[in-house]
Amino acid sequence: MNKAESKYFNTARLMDEALLILLEKKDIEYITIKEICNKAGVNRSTFYLHYENIYDLLAETIEMLNKNFMLSFDNNTIVSKIKDANLSDLILITPEYLRPYLLFVKENKRAFKLINKKPNLFNVDKTFQKMYRELFEPILNKFDIPKNKKIYIFDFFTNGVVSVIMKWVKLNCLDDIEEIIDILSKCIKKNID
Repeated sequence: MNKAESKYFNTARLMDEALLILLEKKDIEYITIKEICNKAGVNRSTFYLHYENIYDLLAETIEMLNKNFMLSFDNNTIVSKIKDANLSDLILITPEYLRPYLLFVKENKRAFKLINKKPNLFNVDKTFQKMYRELFEPILNKFDIPKNKKIYIFDFFTNGVVSVIMKWVKLNCLDDIEEIIDILSKCIKKNID
């Protein structure tokens, strides 16, 4: 990364963080560009150099969170293993897959609290749809799950796992990650029948 890219990245990160902090206190409709700039410590002209409006910044913030989430996993994650994996390797409720996810959640608990509080603003449904298409549907196909049952199984897994994780976030991630892994592992059976 050259100096200009580094400077842009740092400024974008500051504005992303400023937006998240302000969203904790008020709805996006009531946040001004001036407030974002003051909180980020940048000039208004710098904001407009990067974004047309606050919703452009929000879109970048969401993209940054999604990108960082994917980067938190090892390059050899399940996404790349699905095609040739054995069925036993496709169980996602294991420490191998939960640990990086939970570490990311804990490091970004401010954002996850906001996502839980304002799911529509953060396009949670769109994120889950993408996760279903790219991750769960190929796995469910490998298990030969009938098409009409796939959406129910996906909802069961995601709502259950997300519910436990969001409770952990609400409690400020005070319980040890290994405890949450144990809870999730015990709640979800390792066989889909």
